[in-house]
Amino acid sequence: MDLKIDKVLKMENDFEVIKNEFQRQFETKIDGELLAVEFSEHDRKIFLTKLTVPEVYKDTEIQNIFISKILDSFKDTRFKVMPTSPEIAKFFRKHRLKYKELLPAGITI
Repeated sequence: MDLKIDKVLKMENDFEVIKNEFQRQFETKIDGELLAVEFSEHDRKIFLTKLTVPEVYKDTEIQNIFISKILDSFKDTRFKVMPTSPEIAKFFRKHRLKYKELLPAGITI
């Protein structure tokens, strides 16, 4: 495993995701690299529209942890999540049992 990725996985509990209201994105920086998910909010629904991940983290556990932390932040809220980004929809399909209650009624992925 890449040492950079291994280091981040060991720091998973300190992995902080910030909701940047001004840029309308959830974001975190890992070793100076920005990971971001753009969002739009409408009527207690949050649309996750675009995932931006540096090439070194694409399709890695880091990307999965990042998405998980964003979705976990909605578990105790009244917001429903609409994963319109292909990568986030793919993540939802892979983890459908864990996150199915976040989808609005009648929406299946």
